[in-house]
Amino acid sequence: MQQFSTSPREMVASLWRNRELTLALIKREVIGRYRGSIFGILWSFFNPVFMLAVYTFVFSVVFKARWNAGSESKTEFALVLFAGLIVFNLFSECLNRAPGLILANVNYVKKVVFPLEVLPWVSLGSALFHSIISLFVWLIFYLLFFGTPPITALVLPLVFIPLMLFTMGISWFLAALGVYLRDTAQFIGILSTVLMFMSPIFYPVSSLPPDIQHLFLLNPLTPVIEQTRDVLIWNKLPENLTTLLYFPAAAFFSWMGFAWFQKTRKGFADVI
Repeated sequence: MQQFSTSPREMVASLWRNRELTLALIKREVIGRYRGSIFGILWSFFNPVFMLAVYTFVFSVVFKARWNAGSESKTEFALVLFAGLIVFNLFSECLNRAPGLILANVNYVKKVVFPLEVLPWVSLGSALFHSIISLFVWLIFYLLFFGTPPITALVLPLVFIPLMLFTMGISWFLAALGVYLRDTAQFIGILSTVLMFMSPIFYPVSSLPPDIQHLFLLNPLTPVIEQTRDVLIWNKLPENLTTLLYFPAAAFFSWMGFAWFQKTRKGFADVI
């Protein structure tokens, strides 16, 4: 039976070795999602604009929510909220798709030479494309209402790297688990909804009672969401301690997910 390496080096080497295949699959994934529609890929631009308008109306007009007590700006609230949603949507798209990645590509499982480990990369690449479009929408609105974003916005890619590593780890884990346990997709759908409201998307962590704030800090999305707002809106660099702790933890988690996937993939063909 074929053996698959679980080393951290192979995790990186596999992506580099199959980079052209991965990019081709990402392109096919993005284009295929909008194939046959009138506006085509423009929907990737319309969707975040529509969601930005809806969330702004619901939370700042209906519920009269304000991010800062002294601010009455509905636009500011919308941009703060949307920055958090960009992070969450990137993660949740990969999270919800992960359990069905292998099941949706059974024809690849039967091909011994196909690198199944790149499928989560394809999912992340597609989600990252839509996140970049959403970020572009955010930038347009910021330029229109507030002018040039702070210089700290340039370090946003560094904020997203740990998130992508963590996302890959959980994607590899769930992609393998979904083959053996078909209920995984149903559970993840519920978990994703809970996670959205348990993340500081619609409210800052500082607004919570002090005795439960530490529980929200255990959420792996919390530091990324707050750091994203810091660099995009508040002109603050990420805290060194948080970054130093989160990056190696995310890298280790990514490798653990990869190792699990490589260990369990030998049985995919038998189960499917």
